[in-house]
Amino acid sequence: MGSGIASDHITVEGRSVGYMYREEPDNNIDSGWRFLSGDESQEYLDDADNLAIYDLNTIANYDPSIIPHLKSPVGTQLERIPSTAQFRRAD
Repeated sequence: MGSGIASDHITVEGRSVGYMYREEPDNNIDSGWRFLSGDESQEYLDDADNLAIYDLNTIANYDPSIIPHLKSPVGTQLERIPSTAQFRRAD
């Protein structure tokens, strides 16, 4: 399914995906998905060392609750419903 960008909050610190959105892919390998814990500050996100490109399967292994949403179209924005494994549309 390609790759996506995830913050170190998820891949290094082991936090769950709290916010995920899909934008136009940057290239043929990019799915357009971006995964954040939802707790990142703008300063944290502005530091490229805190983000990395991963195969979507890798992110799904960290947080399987994202799997049902991975075929959602570009423009999709989802946030985790607190204390659940469910997501809802974010505005």
